[in-house]
Amino acid sequence: MARAKALSTADLKLWAAYSQTLSRLMPGKTRLPVEPEPSAQTAPAPDPPPAKPRPPAGHAPYISLDTTPTGLDKSTWKKFATGKIRAAQRLDLHGHTAARAHHAVIHFIERSYSSQLRCIEIITGKGEILSRELPHWLNAPSLRPLILAIAHPHAANTGSVRILLRRLRA
Repeated sequence: MARAKALSTADLKLWAAYSQTLSRLMPGKTRLPVEPEPSAQTAPAPDPPPAKPRPPAGHAPYISLDTTPTGLDKSTWKKFATGKIRAAQRLDLHGHTAARAHHAVIHFIERSYSSQLRCIEIITGKGEILSRELPHWLNAPSLRPLILAIAHPHAANTGSVRILLRRLRA
């Protein structure tokens, strides 16, 4: 016959805490005592969470579709938002999976920025997933500093997004 394995200290503490929630059916039986938790004074203080990197001064922490960003004059925004600034390059994401599209967007924006392009366009199509995920991808810490504004080229065309890139500063 196999010998019963003894309960660990953690198991005994857990059972004692659980048994406090039960009502007694048999008088005279005692419950296991619950050991008090160590006080906060004796426990070492947890390490503070690492500081989040701050965006450069003057930049909004999150860039939204079709909203005028800070640092862009009204005339340029109007030209950009109405589609009068032509896109120098386009990326068509039709037929891409979300993972492949994400990878393509990152490389497309980085290449466009290093080529000193000002306005680019990403065509997501009318599909729900890519058009919903694209603003989150554009606000990733690696891409956010490169982008000045994002907008639909036309109010009726929600399957395409224009991106106004920041100027490359030396």
